[in-house]
Amino acid sequence: MAVIHMTFFSNVLGMTSPVTIVMPQDVQPGEKLPVLYLLHGLSDDDTTWLRQTTLEYQLAKYRMAVVMPNVHRSFYSDMAHGRKYWTYISEELPKIVKAMFPVSDRREDTFAAGLSMGGYGAMKLALAYPERFAAAASFSGALDVRALGNLFEGSEFTDIFGDLEGAKEHRDDLFHLANAAAKSGKELPALYQCCGTEDFLYNDNIRFLNHIKSLGIELTYEEEPGLHEWGYWNMKLPRVLEFLTTAAVKKDAAVSK
Repeated sequence: MAVIHMTFFSNVLGMTSPVTIVMPQDVQPGEKLPVLYLLHGLSDDDTTWLRQTTLEYQLAKYRMAVVMPNVHRSFYSDMAHGRKYWTYISEELPKIVKAMFPVSDRREDTFAAGLSMGGYGAMKLALAYPERFAAAASFSGALDVRALGNLFEGSEFTDIFGDLEGAKEHRDDLFHLANAAAKSGKELPALYQCCGTEDFLYNDNIRFLNHIKSLGIELTYEEEPGLHEWGYWNMKLPRVLEFLTTAAVKKDAAVSK
């Protein structure tokens, strides 16, 4: 596998931005690889998945490119007082990646996943752009942003989201995005969610799960004993990679019967 550490100037962010990419080093002429956007958590960066898990070893089983951007503590949002990280992650970065690397632009080859804040980001991509993603997965996701105020100090929460609590519908609220996705009539990505039962975000995950079920959206959910830590996420990584690369195929096969 090739591990590529890249920085480029982001016009959206107005600054250079780092990205770590893992991909096969024997790509053939004309080959287009499936691509997974793998997102980091609140206190992490674009290198943490590689440093804390067996990601590179697990990827030897798959021919895909994994793109790991750095969005700092932005919650993958166009911040109320800050930079436009949602526009960066959902629009600019995919264009840069597709222009520079041999990755597919087909929906059936495009996936998103992440942990904690990154789990939120992955579900946000899937629900906001179901026509672009075949599957998405959340590890212990921070999926109910309205309940997260106690994670931040000072004005950081409102700097990111603005008046989230005062808005009945908000562009950064996954519950609102799920409502809109369910009403859209679009085919939705295959969704996967896992969380440890001792995780401090467990109740938030259950609220999101129940809301998704109430809308009739299909979602594969798994839980087992576990905390909000890398041992749990590394243990679930093989399962998530398997889900992402097979769930969309199974869904298409079921529809065609």
